[in-house]
Amino acid sequence: MSTLSTSNSTSTSPIGDRRARHRWTLAAVWALALFWPLLAPNEYVLSLGVYFFINLILIASLNVIMGWTGQVSLAHAAFYGLGAYVSGVLNTRWNISPWLGTLAAILVVGGVAAFVGWATLRLRGPYLSMGTLGFSGILSVMFVELVPLTGGPNGLAAIAPYEVFGYALDTPGRFFWLAWLIGALVMWCLINLFCSVSGRSLRAIEGSEIGANTLGINTFRAKAVAFSISASMAGLAGAMYAHFNQFASPETFGFFGSVLMVVMVALGGVGSLWGPLFGAAVLTGVPELLRRFQDAELLIFGVGMILVLLYLPGGVSSLGQRCMRWYRDRSTKVHAGESQPLRKPQTESPHGTVGR
Repeated sequence: MSTLSTSNSTSTSPIGDRRARHRWTLAAVWALALFWPLLAPNEYVLSLGVYFFINLILIASLNVIMGWTGQVSLAHAAFYGLGAYVSGVLNTRWNISPWLGTLAAILVVGGVAAFVGWATLRLRGPYLSMGTLGFSGILSVMFVELVPLTGGPNGLAAIAPYEVFGYALDTPGRFFWLAWLIGALVMWCLINLFCSVSGRSLRAIEGSEIGANTLGINTFRAKAVAFSISASMAGLAGAMYAHFNQFASPETFGFFGSVLMVVMVALGGVGSLWGPLFGAAVLTGVPELLRRFQDAELLIFGVGMILVLLYLPGGVSSLGQRCMRWYRDRSTKVHAGESQPLRKPQTESPHGTVGR
């Protein structure tokens, strides 16, 4: 019994160390984010910090299904919009609290994704992408045509902001702290999932679905659960977006948004736990720098993704791993050189090589 317990503790210690490293990284990054309200010169720049956390949740949601199970979904912009409209409609039409509306958005989007996943996750490769794209098109049409509920092409206005003890979070300075907290909780949950047995099972599916099946993993059920979780996260991001902007428009949740999310996951690093941080930073900041080139925005992002795939296949997040690998290899070579014994210099003589 003691031998068994010792072997178990030894085998799980690397996983515990990895989880601890990720948690310390999370604490450090979120502590640095606290300086954003102090450094932002105005409320517009401060609002970019709010959008960063919303985009982080959104891109991390797609990374769960795309990076961990290898399934490319083109419906995440639709799930994002569905979360925004569910919470917004409940609030504007039936005066439901934004907090209850957000919970309803998470549950509704997760339930819809479970149904969509049951129908599409049996497909593979481009067929899965086309199946999710078809569902995205259906929701896009519904956002426009259900005018009594969604407001149609004009959008849904007068959505109430979140309130905390009667204090309305109706400015970027007030909403920032909520977005900061929810972003931290989401990443904390993803770290626990990433380092758990379930997370390793999902990544095994991404590596080889046939191999995962031989290990006894129910790949279809695992993919369906991951798809539902990722869609629920997108629904949460959508509800936050709606109550922050107090407005939702169908244009925000179209096909272009889904493609842009896939690009951001690839730029950050497919399957990387911290890749969505880089993807969210690019998605938040670069469009502001390209405002005068809006027509060429997708082209510029596409060229950027091609360059990353060619010269940095692991995404921007792999730069840190490459630097650490280079440093370890260099240290190993230095230590290996120091550990070699000194040899006596040799000289040639008429009868052969002899030492002095």
